Amino acid sequence: MENVIVRQLREKRLLSTTLILLTLVIGIVLGTLISGGVNAARQQTVAPDATPLVIPDPVQLNNTFAQIAKRVSPTVVNINTESVVRPASNRRRSESQDPRDDMLRRFFGPDLFGPNDQLQGNQRQRNLGSGVIVDANGYIMTNFHVVEGADRVRVKMMDDATLYDAKVIGTDSETDLAVIKVDAKKPLPFTKMGNSDAVQVGDWAIAIGSPLGFEETMTAGIISAKGREIPSGAANRRQFQRFLQTDAAINRGNSGGPLLNIRGEIIGINTAIISQGGGFEGLGFAMPSNVVVGVYNQIIKSGKVTRGSIGITFLDANEAALRVYGAKNGGVLINEITPGGPSEKAGLKSEDVIVSINGKPIKNGEALVSIVADSPVGTSLKLGVLRNGKPLDMSVTVGDRAEVFRDLLGENRPAPSESSSETEVSFGITVANLTAEQRQQMEYEESGGVVVTSVEPGSFADDIGIVRNDVIAAINRHNVSSVQDVRAIRRDLKAGSDVVFRVLRRAGAGAGRGSRWQSLFLAGVLPSGGQ
Repeated sequence: MENVIVRQLREKRLLSTTLILLTLVIGIVLGTLISGGVNAARQQTVAPDATPLVIPDPVQLNNTFAQIAKRVSPTVVNINTESVVRPASNRRRSESQDPRDDMLRRFFGPDLFGPNDQLQGNQRQRNLGSGVIVDANGYIMTNFHVVEGADRVRVKMMDDATLYDAKVIGTDSETDLAVIKVDAKKPLPFTKMGNSDAVQVGDWAIAIGSPLGFEETMTAGIISAKGREIPSGAANRRQFQRFLQTDAAINRGNSGGPLLNIRGEIIGINTAIISQGGGFEGLGFAMPSNVVVGVYNQIIKSGKVTRGSIGITFLDANEAALRVYGAKNGGVLINEITPGGPSEKAGLKSEDVIVSINGKPIKNGEALVSIVADSPVGTSLKLGVLRNGKPLDMSVTVGDRAEVFRDLLGENRPAPSESSSETEVSFGITVANLTAEQRQQMEYEESGGVVVTSVEPGSFADDIGIVRNDVIAAINRHNVSSVQDVRAIRRDLKAGSDVVFRVLRRAGAGAGRGSRWQSLFLAGVLPSGGQ
């Protein structure tokens, strides 16, 4: 009996102990769970909807620009030029600098490597530019101003530290292009030309070069405009410089490097920028590839570029001027005929209007220049001409532009002085007769004409561009020999009439054609009010 009681007590004690232990275990578990839940709740309240970030495996991205850089960069070269500048010449260059030239900066510049080296009183000038290989045999396109006057031209490939001496094959100042060649003793990588006529405003544009000495620099932007002329003034303007404009970042040193399309083809050769501060301001200009191809092909064939000319100068006249001369659908009003040139020999005259070439209508001067310049020397062109409103068919033989305009520069002449007391006030100008003494002083050799002695600001004449000291030779195709002629012509005109002045203006050396008298056609529609 005693054993049974002892056993029961033991079992109760064991059960109590078990219950106590079980209670402790449950308490610990519950405490852990509750504590973990509290901590988890605290953590989730920081950013309950956040997802942890994951670092991806490294993968080569398919980037078109990177592919272009890899393919084209080995074909873009760094061009170093050296020339010896004598002190007197150097002073003249320094004195000729004008603050306004900051508006137009060429990309390469002197002293990019620091001060010039002194050479026994002379200076060694080192300049830097870019270029692009266009032929595996080492032919490189660049700018004329990059190699102009250089005594030594050296080329460094982007992937090769070796400097190669380069030979200048030929240059063309009219388009600011040049072809040079290196002998690398091996075929070189080159970049293909694209068709600049296919380029549209808004297309991608990519520039590669050595701006400010930083080699293999690639920038991107878009084509901002086409057919852009740079407002560099008459002294620097070139008939054949119409550029692609881009906002791709380009600076000094990019000059001569390629402008590319999104396929990595050359669509232009970077040539100039406009900048008020000298750095990139989003206005870059490249000579279109279709022009580059034509220049390149002529240079590698003959070492120079030959363009056709018919020996005339002209101004793109406005519609009022063309209507007065009988041309209702466009045309080119001849300003001057070059003495002894093709047009003079063919019988063309000043104030003739060329309306077609070989049966193709000519709307403006750009169309005329494009056809004539591309015509081989000696080619005969059939011109449709209006003379005094009557149609004529004339033939002219194309001459060499360089030969035709060789003798255009003349000597400085004094400005016209005011004339006799007989004057006439018409169109907002005061005109006076010219005496024989004044004609001799002015070296004015044409017959007739009256001199403008003043222009009223805001008048009709002021609006169309007449200035003091102009000589008026004709109004609406009527020759003017005296102030009475001006008075009579003005009396027959009414408000709304088309009026064309043929004006002779003394062109100083800054106009790029010496100081000979230039003929201008200034036209407009006469407003009401008499002036």
